[in-house]
Amino acid sequence: MGDVSPPTTPRIALGVDPGTAIVGYAVVSARGDDLSMIACDVITTPARMPLAERFQQIYQGLIEIIGIYHPEEAAIEELFFAKNARTAMTVGQARGVAMLALANGGLPISEYTPKQIKQAVTGYGSAGKEQVGEMVRILLKL
Repeated sequence: MGDVSPPTTPRIALGVDPGTAIVGYAVVSARGDDLSMIACDVITTPARMPLAERFQQIYQGLIEIIGIYHPEEAAIEELFFAKNARTAMTVGQARGVAMLALANGGLPISEYTPKQIKQAVTGYGSAGKEQVGEMVRILLKL
């Protein structure tokens, strides 16, 4: 008989792009080199909402996503420091809340810089948003 390898079990990962007003997320299934999108969306928080409530909404949203999709691992973008220190600080706080939700959900967390993400997706660390978006569409067959 020929060499028959067992089918690989898909791994489900949750990727998070942190922010205060908008937290982007994607749930992706990987079976070997075959990637497929399970879900992607954003968690939004209104600017008029007190900051603590916005953080609570981000936390609860991510916990809900973990409960629905049962990812086995998570990836989160490291901070890109903006020129505005106040913005960088609140985004850093939101990132901390997101990491707490992921950790409380029992997920191992990998952290990547925007440059690392662009390099992995497009092969070029300084790729623009359009290039990254197009490669994501190709890789996930969207």
